[in-house]
Amino acid sequence: MEYNHLLIRYGELVLKGKNKKHFIQKLENNMRKALIDFPNTKIQAKRDHMYILLNGESAEGVSDVCKQVFGIHSFSLALKVENEKEAIKEAALAALEKESGQTFKVTTKRPNKSFPISSQEMNQILGGHLLSNTEGWVVNVHKPDVEVRVEIRKDATYITSSKTAGKGGMPVGTAGKSLLLMSGGIDSPVAGYLAMKRGVELEAIHFHSPPFTSERARQKVEDLAEKLTRFGGKITLHIIPFTEVQQKIHKEMPENYGMTIMRRMMLRISEMVAEKRDILSMITGESLGQVASQTMESMHTINEVTNYPVLRPLISMDKLDIIDISKEIDTYEISIRPYEDCCTIFVPKQPKTKPRREKVNAFESNVDFTEELQRAVDGMETVEFEGSRFSKADVYNDLF
Repeated sequence: MEYNHLLIRYGELVLKGKNKKHFIQKLENNMRKALIDFPNTKIQAKRDHMYILLNGESAEGVSDVCKQVFGIHSFSLALKVENEKEAIKEAALAALEKESGQTFKVTTKRPNKSFPISSQEMNQILGGHLLSNTEGWVVNVHKPDVEVRVEIRKDATYITSSKTAGKGGMPVGTAGKSLLLMSGGIDSPVAGYLAMKRGVELEAIHFHSPPFTSERARQKVEDLAEKLTRFGGKITLHIIPFTEVQQKIHKEMPENYGMTIMRRMMLRISEMVAEKRDILSMITGESLGQVASQTMESMHTINEVTNYPVLRPLISMDKLDIIDISKEIDTYEISIRPYEDCCTIFVPKQPKTKPRREKVNAFESNVDFTEELQRAVDGMETVEFEGSRFSKADVYNDLF
């Protein structure tokens, strides 16, 4: 007897009230997109759980997909049988035989109160049947190696024997859309991943400065964006030509304030893009005190140029924590490719770690960047990634 269903248990969304239906529908939609390579699967979403009917599709393959979708607390492969005692006994035995160990217990739940046998009686019936038809297994009701779970519902009975942890969090798309400032480094993809875990849908923006940054640096960012689609579907990446702005900063601004002013220009451009794309916030990979531009004083001065919320999922994390997550989500090896991004060129020898707003405003008041910023936005390229497949790469100058 082979598994024919997969039972999904919701995560944090079970705490939602009247709008819980919206969260479940979003998770269902995300699952449909994630399972595009398994066309025979069918999803049945309930208020307190979700079923995936395998219909001959690979149980292992569908399980791998479920491990990547936010909003799932845990899931189990399940056998669905009729509400009939002998069928339940046969399925419980098949479930146990798929596991390894020495001890087991049976846990029966009976939401269908019309079923004539009580939960406790079914535990005894099934436990005896398993002991009589297996070798080497004994009952341990406190710390079993395997727990055979039997749920007798109105439509059918579902039997599971293992539980796999999901990623938890909220379904992507339930918390609005944000614009991720994505460099080619380790931090920003991790920040995007953690924001997605809270239900945020991502678009990304990257500042490209040819000839100082290469096409390989751009490709690295595109590969990182593609990796993140595993956790939230389509990601739209905006490539901003930033050379002219950086050269003007390098020429006209004091060297030790160059990094601060560059970051301010990035936020100004990002706000212009966010406004056009109906995006309500921005995300950065900043971690407090990690580099000169990420001190409290630097963030205070840089943030002045935008009224948009700037989300910083990594703010309290140290570098080793961030690296661990990047390895977990398979972005680390891409991020450490030796191709420089725009943040590593024109780096001052002694960047200001405690920049003051009044000084930066005084420096910027002497130089007008309006035309350069607009040309950067006008020259934007937009690349879309969906799932594991590259969707298209077009220039959308007509958007602006």
